[in-house]
Amino acid sequence: MNAHEITPGVFAIHADIKSAARFEGIWPIPHGVTLNSYIVKGEKTALIDLAKDWSGSIEQYERQLETAGTSFEAIDYLILNHLEPDHTAFIVELRKRNPKAEILSTPKGIALVKNFFKIPEGLREVKTGDSLDLGAGRVLEFFETPNIHWPETMMTYDRAGGTLFSCDAFGSYGTLGDRVFDDEFTAEEHAFYEHESLRYYSNIVSSFSAFVTKALDKLKALEVKTVAPSHGIIWRKNPKTICDRYAKYAGYNTGTAPCEKEICIIWGSMYGYTKAGLEAVIAGIEAEKVPYTIHQVPDTDASFVLADAYKAAGLVIAMPTYEYKMFPPMAHILDLFERKHFTGKKALRIGSWGWVGGAKKEYEERIAAFKWTSVESVEWQGVASEADLALLKERGRELAKLVKE
Repeated sequence: MNAHEITPGVFAIHADIKSAARFEGIWPIPHGVTLNSYIVKGEKTALIDLAKDWSGSIEQYERQLETAGTSFEAIDYLILNHLEPDHTAFIVELRKRNPKAEILSTPKGIALVKNFFKIPEGLREVKTGDSLDLGAGRVLEFFETPNIHWPETMMTYDRAGGTLFSCDAFGSYGTLGDRVFDDEFTAEEHAFYEHESLRYYSNIVSSFSAFVTKALDKLKALEVKTVAPSHGIIWRKNPKTICDRYAKYAGYNTGTAPCEKEICIIWGSMYGYTKAGLEAVIAGIEAEKVPYTIHQVPDTDASFVLADAYKAAGLVIAMPTYEYKMFPPMAHILDLFERKHFTGKKALRIGSWGWVGGAKKEYEERIAAFKWTSVESVEWQGVASEADLALLKERGRELAKLVKE
């Protein structure tokens, strides 16, 4: 696999990570993920972002560096937009192989180089407005974009070519193979990557949506011809597509963009009694012709639940009482909703109980800070009666009507 030239003197190198089960040790990546880095050449050479030695990533990098006419040993500058180890862990070995390369990052980034990786020298702090002149008319500019998604994050901009090196912003799950640019993929493939970018955002970035919005505002002054993230597709034909997509995603939990008029149903059932009640709710939703997705927990990994729930205006939370409290897999989902700031939803909670209730109380305490509009919940003991089922269907219709408004 060769390096891919973005503009004259600017190359993308990437590693396809296919064998790893999870990203960040949490999120499943059945379709893999890419680690993207970039070479920028003037009279001197800069490497923008790095990688960890993960599933053959460094060997993939070295082969592509060679096709770009350089090597780790020839790098003059290492620019670190973000210090999370998937973009930096090889730095210790790189410093051994190339002690002359100067490392540039924000002040908080340099602190992490010193304290996390124990590298004390050959470092330069940069801030918004600072630049690096590589010679031959190639100047890189730096823009601090904190909390996308760590506090030290920045972006690097090549004004000569209009390329924005955005690190985790505008990223996605999914490997790329020998194609890396947006104009090399079919509409069907783009639909896949769109879903994987939503899942990536909901899993990793959604806690920081307010900062995403601030960064997008800051970048409006730039003439961005290519968006070059550290995971996923490089956008050279339609960079506005991924920028608009992230603006929409950021709006889902900050109120700056409406959620989709659909319902995400999340359910768990111990012996089938909650499931039977849920079927009545679904009948009510279907009667109002509102689209929905459905996930059973714990069978469906939380990563996929988050993606559909994040974009949906409506939620159905169906779970039984378990030992006086919420069904534990659902408690985990709600914990993630809190961490990721899933606010402003329209929600219905239902569930059965055995010898005593309790889930309703814990659920209402948990969602109190979410600013959800709640349809009155329905609980029942054991087998749902005909009256229970009729009420559940009506509650489903009520939720669907709220979502349509």
